[in-house]
Amino acid sequence: MKKVILVTGASSGLGLATATALAAEGHTVYGTTRDIKRISDVSFKPLQMDVTDDASVNAAIATIIKAEGKIDVLVNNAGNGITGPLYAMPVDIAKKQFEVNFFGVVRVSSAVLPGMIEKKQGLVINIGSLAGLFGLPYQGLYSASKFAIEGYSESLRMELQNTGVKVAVVNPGDFKTDFTGNREKVPFTLKNDKLKAEFEAAVAAMEKDESIGASPAKLAAQIVKIIGKSKPAHSYLVGAIGQTIVPTLKAILPGSIFVKLMNDHYGIK
Repeated sequence: MKKVILVTGASSGLGLATATALAAEGHTVYGTTRDIKRISDVSFKPLQMDVTDDASVNAAIATIIKAEGKIDVLVNNAGNGITGPLYAMPVDIAKKQFEVNFFGVVRVSSAVLPGMIEKKQGLVINIGSLAGLFGLPYQGLYSASKFAIEGYSESLRMELQNTGVKVAVVNPGDFKTDFTGNREKVPFTLKNDKLKAEFEAAVAAMEKDESIGASPAKLAAQIVKIIGKSKPAHSYLVGAIGQTIVPTLKAILPGSIFVKLMNDHYGIK
């Protein structure tokens, strides 16, 4: 059955791959971006939307409802990354991270869900991250924003239990996209050579992991499958086995050992 689908953050990377794959399946797909000029020559319907702005979100949703009469599936994909030391992090930077990654999800979901509830059907897919299941050094704000999506989605699923609307979270590992180049780096300002060296090592490790990550098409294929299910699972892990196994390791290993393994990977000795 063909559906009307909204994918946020569809100008590049995982969002672009997902919107393209869903359109190839014959769905009516609207892919959003803050700057409509960033989307051209695509198989889906480009739509301007800034997930940090209520008026922009409401206008985009109204456009879709006017044209299609409904939204069957919402894929909350829009997000950004910030790296830096949590022990010297300005609060305004933390707010910036959450405004897109978390409040953007809340804002778009709150605009779409009443219509789904009225029609007694719908699916919300929130793109979380493996980093939302375990903390990452020097990506703490990103991890925190993705942890927030986990809690939000779990509670939302409970509230919607009797409405016909389902909620799934997809937690990707590292994928090779322009997310790496677009990540905002908070300058290291402390006069501490050891911590600065560890910060630089951690950033280098995360960028290396991303540079050899899988194609976004892998995530897109998983989302196509999820949308085709009558009873999607609550959570999906997508990525290399060496990464998707980490939540299991966190659950079974003593905390001190798990932290050591993580720190060793990111060059924190």
